[in-house]
Amino acid sequence: MPSNAVILIGLPLSSYKSRLDRFISRQTGIKRGDVRALLAQGRVRVNGQVAADIAQLITQFSQVWLDDCALQAQTPVYLMLNKPSGVVSATKDKEHTTVIDLLARNDRGQLHIPGRLDFNSTGLLLLTNDGHWSRQLSLPERNIEKVYTVTVAKPLTDDYVAAFAEGMYFEYENVTTLPAQLRIVSDYVAEVSLREGRYHQVKRMFGRFQNEVLALHRHRIGSLELDLSLAPGESRDLALSELAALAASELGF
Repeated sequence: MPSNAVILIGLPLSSYKSRLDRFISRQTGIKRGDVRALLAQGRVRVNGQVAADIAQLITQFSQVWLDDCALQAQTPVYLMLNKPSGVVSATKDKEHTTVIDLLARNDRGQLHIPGRLDFNSTGLLLLTNDGHWSRQLSLPERNIEKVYTVTVAKPLTDDYVAAFAEGMYFEYENVTTLPAQLRIVSDYVAEVSLREGRYHQVKRMFGRFQNEVLALHRHRIGSLELDLSLAPGESRDLALSELAALAASELGF
Protein backbone atom coordinates (compact mmCIF):
# COMPACT_ATOMS: atom_id res chain seq x y z
CA MET A 1 0.00 0.00 0.00
CA PRO A 2 1.49 3.43 -0.90
CA SER A 3 2.43 5.88 1.84
CA ASN A 4 -0.47 8.19 1.04
CA ALA A 5 -3.12 5.42 1.16
CA VAL A 6 -5.98 5.91 3.62
CA ILE A 7 -6.62 3.60 6.56
CA LEU A 8 -10.36 2.91 6.63
CA ILE A 9 -12.53 3.39 9.66
CA GLY A 10 -14.59 0.42 8.47
CA LEU A 11 -18.12 1.75 8.54
CA PRO A 12 -20.72 -0.88 7.58
CA LEU A 13 -22.16 -0.81 4.09
CA SER A 14 -25.84 -0.25 3.51
CA SER A 15 -28.25 0.42 0.66
CA TYR A 16 -27.60 4.14 0.78
CA LYS A 17 -27.27 6.92 -1.74
CA SER A 18 -24.72 9.52 -0.80
CA ARG A 19 -22.73 12.37 -2.32
CA LEU A 20 -19.16 11.36 -3.08
CA ASP A 21 -17.62 13.89 -0.69
CA ARG A 22 -19.89 12.79 2.16
CA PHE A 23 -19.21 9.13 1.41
CA ILE A 24 -15.41 9.57 1.44
CA SER A 25 -15.58 11.59 4.64
CA ARG A 26 -17.66 8.92 6.38
CA GLN A 27 -15.46 6.07 5.23
CA THR A 28 -12.09 7.68 5.96
CA GLY A 29 -12.54 10.48 8.46
CA ILE A 30 -11.21 13.04 5.96
CA LYS A 31 -13.02 16.38 6.20
CA ARG A 32 -15.53 16.94 3.40
CA GLY A 33 -13.84 20.22 2.55
CA ASP A 34 -10.59 18.37 1.82
CA VAL A 35 -12.18 15.85 -0.57
CA ARG A 36 -12.23 18.34 -3.46
CA ALA A 37 -8.41 18.41 -3.39
CA LEU A 38 -8.30 14.59 -3.62
CA LEU A 39 -10.42 14.74 -6.75
CA ALA A 40 -8.29 17.51 -8.24
CA GLN A 41 -5.22 15.29 -7.77
CA GLY A 42 -6.96 12.44 -9.59
CA ARG A 43 -6.71 10.18 -6.55
CA VAL A 44 -10.37 9.06 -6.47
CA ARG A 45 -11.89 6.58 -8.91
CA VAL A 46 -15.55 5.58 -9.13
CA ASN A 47 -16.43 2.50 -11.16
CA GLY A 48 -13.02 2.62 -12.80
CA GLN A 49 -13.21 6.28 -13.83
CA VAL A 50 -11.31 9.17 -12.24
CA ALA A 51 -13.91 11.15 -10.28
CA ALA A 52 -14.34 14.85 -10.97
CA ASP A 53 -17.57 15.81 -9.18
CA ILE A 54 -17.82 15.85 -5.38
CA ALA A 55 -21.63 15.70 -5.74
CA GLN A 56 -21.56 12.45 -7.72
CA LEU A 57 -24.03 10.00 -6.17
CA ILE A 58 -22.63 6.84 -4.64
CA THR A 59 -24.88 3.83 -4.26
CA GLN A 60 -24.53 0.48 -2.52
CA PHE A 61 -22.65 -1.07 -5.43
CA SER A 62 -20.55 1.85 -6.63
CA GLN A 63 -16.89 0.82 -6.77
CA VAL A 64 -14.96 3.59 -4.98
CA TRP A 65 -11.16 3.70 -4.68
CA LEU A 66 -8.83 6.22 -3.07
CA ASP A 67 -5.33 5.66 -4.41
CA ASP A 68 -4.89 1.87 -4.15
CA CYS A 69 -7.36 1.44 -1.28
CA ALA A 70 -10.92 0.26 -1.87
CA LEU A 71 -13.40 2.35 0.06
CA GLN A 72 -16.22 0.24 -1.32
CA ALA A 73 -15.93 -2.73 -3.65
CA GLN A 74 -19.10 -4.68 -2.94
CA THR A 75 -20.69 -6.28 -5.98
CA PRO A 76 -24.35 -7.31 -6.27
CA VAL A 77 -25.11 -10.98 -5.64
CA TYR A 78 -28.17 -12.81 -6.96
CA LEU A 79 -28.47 -16.51 -6.16
CA MET A 80 -30.98 -19.28 -6.67
CA LEU A 81 -30.93 -22.11 -4.17
CA ASN A 82 -32.72 -25.43 -4.17
CA LYS A 83 -33.99 -25.42 -0.59
CA PRO A 84 -34.21 -28.83 1.07
CA SER A 85 -36.80 -29.79 3.66
CA GLY A 86 -35.86 -29.22 7.29
CA VAL A 87 -33.94 -26.01 6.67
CA VAL A 88 -35.03 -22.58 7.90
CA SER A 89 -35.48 -19.68 5.47
CA ALA A 90 -33.61 -17.31 7.75
CA THR A 91 -30.17 -15.78 8.10
CA LYS A 92 -29.75 -16.96 11.70
CA ASP A 93 -31.39 -19.60 13.86
CA LYS A 94 -30.17 -21.01 17.18
CA GLU A 95 -31.75 -24.45 16.71
CA HIS A 96 -31.88 -25.29 13.00
CA THR A 97 -29.74 -25.15 9.89
CA THR A 98 -30.49 -22.06 7.83
CA VAL A 99 -30.23 -21.58 4.08
CA ILE A 100 -27.28 -19.25 4.76
CA ASP A 101 -25.51 -22.14 6.48
CA LEU A 102 -25.72 -24.08 3.20
CA LEU A 103 -23.63 -21.50 1.34
CA ALA A 104 -19.85 -21.81 1.04
CA ARG A 105 -19.29 -18.11 0.35
CA ASN A 106 -17.27 -15.48 2.15
CA ASP A 107 -20.04 -12.92 1.59
CA ARG A 108 -22.91 -15.07 2.84
CA GLY A 109 -23.34 -12.89 5.93
CA GLN A 110 -24.40 -10.00 3.68
CA LEU A 111 -27.22 -11.93 2.01
CA HIS A 112 -30.93 -11.93 2.77
CA ILE A 113 -33.96 -13.78 1.42
CA PRO A 114 -36.73 -12.17 -0.63
CA GLY A 115 -39.67 -14.59 -0.42
CA ARG A 116 -39.22 -17.35 2.11
CA LEU A 117 -40.34 -20.97 2.21
CA ASP A 118 -41.66 -22.87 5.22
CA PHE A 119 -39.41 -25.21 7.21
CA ASN A 120 -40.59 -28.36 5.40
CA SER A 121 -41.22 -26.75 2.00
CA THR A 122 -38.65 -27.19 -0.76
CA GLY A 123 -37.54 -25.66 -4.02
CA LEU A 124 -36.64 -22.31 -5.49
CA LEU A 125 -35.33 -19.74 -3.05
CA LEU A 126 -33.61 -16.47 -3.94
CA LEU A 127 -30.83 -14.76 -1.99
CA THR A 128 -29.27 -11.37 -2.59
CA ASN A 129 -27.43 -8.45 -1.05
CA ASP A 130 -29.37 -5.98 -3.20
CA GLY A 131 -32.06 -4.40 -1.04
CA HIS A 132 -33.71 -2.54 -3.92
CA TRP A 133 -34.05 -5.72 -6.01
CA SER A 134 -35.40 -7.58 -3.01
CA ARG A 135 -38.01 -4.90 -2.26
CA GLN A 136 -39.18 -4.87 -5.87
CA LEU A 137 -39.67 -8.63 -5.79
CA SER A 138 -41.70 -8.35 -2.59
CA LEU A 139 -44.03 -5.50 -3.57
CA PRO A 140 -47.63 -6.81 -3.60
CA GLU A 141 -48.51 -4.62 -6.58
CA ARG A 142 -45.95 -6.46 -8.73
CA ASN A 143 -48.21 -9.55 -8.59
CA ILE A 144 -45.26 -11.81 -9.36
CA GLU A 145 -46.41 -15.36 -10.02
CA LYS A 146 -45.08 -18.19 -7.84
CA VAL A 147 -45.70 -21.75 -8.98
CA TYR A 148 -45.74 -24.76 -6.65
CA THR A 149 -46.14 -28.49 -6.96
CA VAL A 150 -48.32 -29.67 -4.07
CA THR A 151 -48.88 -33.21 -2.82
CA VAL A 152 -51.94 -33.74 -0.62
CA ALA A 153 -53.40 -36.53 1.49
CA LYS A 154 -56.83 -36.84 -0.17
CA PRO A 155 -57.85 -37.05 -3.82
CA LEU A 156 -58.38 -33.81 -5.72
CA THR A 157 -61.55 -32.85 -7.59
CA ASP A 158 -62.69 -30.06 -9.87
CA ASP A 159 -64.19 -28.33 -6.81
CA TYR A 160 -60.63 -27.35 -5.86
CA VAL A 161 -60.04 -25.70 -9.23
CA ALA A 162 -63.16 -23.55 -8.88
CA ALA A 163 -62.50 -22.60 -5.26
CA PHE A 164 -58.92 -21.53 -5.92
CA ALA A 165 -59.98 -19.51 -8.98
CA GLU A 166 -62.70 -17.71 -7.00
CA GLY A 167 -60.42 -16.80 -4.09
CA MET A 168 -60.89 -17.66 -0.42
CA TYR A 169 -61.78 -15.47 2.51
CA PHE A 170 -59.24 -15.52 5.35
CA GLU A 171 -61.01 -14.38 8.48
CA TYR A 172 -57.85 -13.70 10.50
CA GLU A 173 -56.59 -11.08 7.99
CA ASN A 174 -60.12 -10.12 6.87
CA VAL A 175 -59.09 -10.48 3.23
CA THR A 176 -60.07 -12.55 0.24
CA THR A 177 -57.16 -14.10 -1.63
CA LEU A 178 -56.52 -13.19 -5.22
CA PRO A 179 -57.70 -15.72 -7.80
CA ALA A 180 -55.24 -18.62 -8.00
CA GLN A 181 -54.81 -21.29 -10.63
CA LEU A 182 -54.89 -24.94 -9.66
CA ARG A 183 -54.13 -27.62 -12.23
CA ILE A 184 -54.71 -31.23 -11.23
CA VAL A 185 -51.67 -33.30 -12.20
CA SER A 186 -52.83 -36.58 -10.63
CA ASP A 187 -55.22 -37.69 -7.90
CA TYR A 188 -52.95 -36.37 -5.15
CA VAL A 189 -50.74 -33.83 -6.93
CA ALA A 190 -51.60 -30.33 -8.14
CA GLU A 191 -49.74 -27.39 -9.60
CA VAL A 192 -50.74 -24.14 -7.91
CA SER A 193 -49.97 -20.64 -9.21
CA LEU A 194 -50.27 -17.68 -6.81
CA ARG A 195 -49.67 -13.96 -7.18
CA GLU A 196 -49.45 -13.20 -3.47
CA GLY A 197 -47.77 -14.77 -0.47
CA ARG A 198 -49.93 -14.78 2.63
CA TYR A 199 -48.94 -16.73 5.72
CA HIS A 200 -49.10 -20.48 4.97
CA GLN A 201 -51.45 -19.58 2.14
CA VAL A 202 -51.29 -22.81 0.13
CA LYS A 203 -51.74 -25.01 3.19
CA ARG A 204 -54.63 -22.89 4.42
CA MET A 205 -56.39 -23.02 1.06
CA PHE A 206 -56.22 -26.81 0.95
CA GLY A 207 -57.21 -26.78 4.60
CA ARG A 208 -60.64 -25.50 3.55
CA PHE A 209 -61.15 -28.97 2.10
CA GLN A 210 -59.69 -30.66 5.19
CA ASN A 211 -56.92 -31.90 2.92
CA GLU A 212 -53.45 -31.97 4.45
CA VAL A 213 -50.51 -30.76 2.37
CA LEU A 214 -47.85 -33.45 2.51
CA ALA A 215 -45.26 -31.74 0.32
CA LEU A 216 -44.88 -28.24 -1.10
CA HIS A 217 -42.25 -27.52 -3.74
CA ARG A 218 -41.77 -24.13 -5.41
CA HIS A 219 -40.31 -24.40 -8.90
CA ARG A 220 -40.88 -20.96 -10.40
CA ILE A 221 -40.88 -17.28 -9.38
CA GLY A 222 -41.93 -15.03 -12.23
CA SER A 223 -39.79 -16.03 -15.20
CA LEU A 224 -37.19 -17.78 -13.02
CA GLU A 225 -37.32 -21.57 -13.14
CA LEU A 226 -35.50 -23.70 -10.60
CA ASP A 227 -32.39 -25.18 -12.20
CA LEU A 228 -33.05 -28.93 -12.16
CA SER A 229 -29.32 -29.62 -12.08
CA LEU A 230 -29.15 -28.19 -8.55
CA ALA A 231 -29.35 -30.89 -5.90
CA PRO A 232 -31.17 -29.98 -2.67
CA GLY A 233 -28.97 -27.54 -0.77
CA GLU A 234 -27.02 -26.44 -3.85
CA SER A 235 -27.06 -22.92 -5.26
CA ARG A 236 -25.71 -20.90 -8.17
CA ASP A 237 -25.53 -17.30 -9.36
CA LEU A 238 -28.38 -16.16 -11.56
CA ALA A 239 -27.34 -15.73 -15.18
CA LEU A 240 -27.46 -12.26 -16.71
CA SER A 241 -30.17 -13.50 -19.07
CA GLU A 242 -32.29 -14.65 -16.13
CA LEU A 243 -31.90 -11.31 -14.35
CA ALA A 244 -32.73 -9.41 -17.53
CA ALA A 245 -35.84 -11.50 -18.21
CA LEU A 246 -37.09 -11.03 -14.65
CA ALA A 247 -36.40 -7.30 -14.74
CA ALA A 248 -38.17 -6.84 -18.05
CA SER A 249 -41.22 -8.96 -17.36
CA GLU A 250 -41.85 -8.66 -13.61
CA LEU A 251 -39.88 -5.81 -12.09
CA GLY A 252 -40.33 -3.23 -14.83
CA PHE A 253 -36.70 -2.08 -14.76
